[in-house]
Amino acid sequence: MLHLALRMAAHRVTALLAVACAVLGGAALITTTGVLAESGLRSQLPPGRLGGADVVVAADQEFHPSGDLPVALPERATVPGRLVERLAALPGVTDAVGDIGFPAALVDGRGPAVPAGGDPRTAGHGWSSTKLLADARVTGRAPSGAHEVAVGAGAGPAVGETVEVVANGRPAASYRVTALVDAPDADGVYFADATAAGLAGRDAEGAGPRAGTVDLVGLRVDEGAGDGTGERVADAVRAEVAGTGLKVVTGADRGDAVAPGVGSARSLLILLAGSLGGIVLLITGFVVAGALGVTIAGQRRDLALMRAVGATPQQIRRLAAAQSTVVAAVALVPGVAAGYLLAGRFRELLADRGVLPAELPLTVGPLPALATLLLVVAAVQLSARCAAWRTSRMPATEAVAESRSEPRTPSRTRTGAGLLLMLGACALSAVPLLSRTALGASVTSIAGILAAIGLAMAGPALVRGAGEAAVRRLRPGVAAPTWLALANVRAYALRLSGVVGPLAMGVVFVLTYTLTQTTVLAATSDDTRAGTLAQYELTAPALGGLPDGTLTAVREVPGVRAAAAAQSTTVVWEYEELGEPAAESAPATILGPDARDVVDLGVTDGGLDRLTGATVAVSAEAARTRGAGLGERIRLVLGDGARVDARVVAVYDRGLGFGPVVLSRELAAGHTTTGLDQRALVRTDGTSAAEAGLSALAADRTGLAVAGTAPDAAGTDAPPEVWINLALVVVLLGYLLLSIANKLVAATAQRRTEIAALRLVGTTPRQILAMMRREAAVVAAAALAAGLALSAVPLALLGQGFLGHPWPAGPAWLLPAVAATVVATAYLTVELPTRHALRTPPADGLRAA
Repeated sequence: MLHLALRMAAHRVTALLAVACAVLGGAALITTTGVLAESGLRSQLPPGRLGGADVVVAADQEFHPSGDLPVALPERATVPGRLVERLAALPGVTDAVGDIGFPAALVDGRGPAVPAGGDPRTAGHGWSSTKLLADARVTGRAPSGAHEVAVGAGAGPAVGETVEVVANGRPAASYRVTALVDAPDADGVYFADATAAGLAGRDAEGAGPRAGTVDLVGLRVDEGAGDGTGERVADAVRAEVAGTGLKVVTGADRGDAVAPGVGSARSLLILLAGSLGGIVLLITGFVVAGALGVTIAGQRRDLALMRAVGATPQQIRRLAAAQSTVVAAVALVPGVAAGYLLAGRFRELLADRGVLPAELPLTVGPLPALATLLLVVAAVQLSARCAAWRTSRMPATEAVAESRSEPRTPSRTRTGAGLLLMLGACALSAVPLLSRTALGASVTSIAGILAAIGLAMAGPALVRGAGEAAVRRLRPGVAAPTWLALANVRAYALRLSGVVGPLAMGVVFVLTYTLTQTTVLAATSDDTRAGTLAQYELTAPALGGLPDGTLTAVREVPGVRAAAAAQSTTVVWEYEELGEPAAESAPATILGPDARDVVDLGVTDGGLDRLTGATVAVSAEAARTRGAGLGERIRLVLGDGARVDARVVAVYDRGLGFGPVVLSRELAAGHTTTGLDQRALVRTDGTSAAEAGLSALAADRTGLAVAGTAPDAAGTDAPPEVWINLALVVVLLGYLLLSIANKLVAATAQRRTEIAALRLVGTTPRQILAMMRREAAVVAAAALAAGLALSAVPLALLGQGFLGHPWPAGPAWLLPAVAATVVATAYLTVELPTRHALRTPPADGLRAA
């Protein structure tokens, strides 16, 4: 069987090239998705500034919902400071360090803040944290006084110089540099331990929400105690902290403890791979099945003759599957290799857009390649057997008789299933009317693709019906090429629909996927623009947050009507869905009652003036779907893992622009990494004097920056997810176009016998070219019409649900560009193979068949 399959493949290289391209592209995309998923599950950060610690004890920075993947918590959770002394007393421990991180930045002679290295929100540390560095080389002595610091060797100042330091929102103060620290990831500002604890609000005698705590505990063990000492100490530490919820990590896992936000980056990779996986598998399966359908259709005469000489139906299907699998095996190797390369490029894109930490590596293992192999081979086997099913089941005489034509009547089962699928896609398109969320909008592209698959299934019947209607309306005296083209449309509906379907899917995919992103972005911008009363915002990114007293100073600027602080965080909302516990991570804004003067959330019930204490405001969408109306109590897990019960005091409409939940400042106090406000929203009287006053304030105060709150019309303010999705559109569109082009080339090349027969009965090459061009025009017009028709309902309902009118938001050039691409693809992939076939003498063409 394998030998026969290889012989058949050798005589159908052109047709099988379409299958090879479909498999190669599909394997690359599936492998890329698998690498992202594996990296989200297994990738590890380098230990960074914890490289010298043998054992690290830190809080669990994940929420573990029942029966689901962990949810990363981005805010630093703390560890009791008294644990440091207890762990220091364990056998084998030589050093136990309670590490803390807080905002700190150097100020140069001209006043601007210079980040001390890494994340300015956690650049400040106590001197003892240098013991956790790997191979640290110190020049100078440890800081001991309240106005002494050490800095990284690359910071610039020399030992003995005086520098200005802004620490944890306090005014800039003078410090003397006593040491330079040279080690990997040693950048930062190191204070005397007591000074650092006081600046960070962590001293045991303090009254702050995080008094008496540290971020983590790093342990160094006695290297001279023999092999296995580190593991023995780690086991002892686990026994010591058992039941506290703290995690003990060693080796490669230490990198997770450096920055809690890294866990959320890995979770994003898993979510991204999951969302991509469905689209990629749908499109790959559709393209591979279509390419195999064209290939097997071109071999029906060979398969029918085998039936005539005694081959059983099972043998025919096995032969078709074996031939296709051989081709797939050849294409799988470069496809998988390309997938690993594409995953690397995609990671670079995510890092450039700030979605992933630059130092988070991809995990390159064999599992994605194995999964790709199994999925692609299964898809090829199933598609090939389905394509050969009709020929293998027919009696031998009927199979031979039908091998030069198509079935007269399209399958009713296939047609009915396709129509049901299109109707189901229309019903699914109504979701954005019911759920004005990003998740509800994502259904639009899925509905479009399902409708395109339904079109491919019902296509033969629809194309045959349209062809018959067109032929009946032809006027006498119509040109011969036009009559032939329309006659081919009617007689070869299956062949034509196999080309129109993928092109229509390309149109649907580009329109629904792109316009979904732009529509959601436009709706979000509309919510934000309408709800932001403030014209300006002040930030201090290089300082890790706004310094103390910023709001008071802003309110004293002439022309300022109102100013309020705002922060952003992440919460996990626990609720019940269909009687089962559920949890969902969501962005949250932190506001106070004074925020009602600078933002208008579109409150429909309650008021922001009640946003004090353990209270929240929720979006109307969340209130409706989760039973969280005014006065109800909801369960939240804050960004550092703390569980709280909060009362709903306001319900608002603009959830798309401001998120599903707003926390009171008191509720979030002590549960963010820095505790500093991230920005101040400022509403003025609109005069230039007020703008000049704010600019002067920002210039006079270290690290402050002032900017307008109006959305950027150029789109540079678009969230990274938009650019990622658009990059995905480009990649998948390239795969679709390449596969469609190869499929069209293969379908046209298989018509060499038809072209030769036409030439023998007197048709001129010019007439044949005219006929084929008209067929290409029919293909392009049908694909565009079908693609637009299938996209119209989902996009109209999306626009109605998100923008209030039945059309989406998006670039005006998109539709003309899609139309030009479809027309060019249809024309070139028909014209070039036809010209090549015309160069072959008709008699030779018939003999080759």
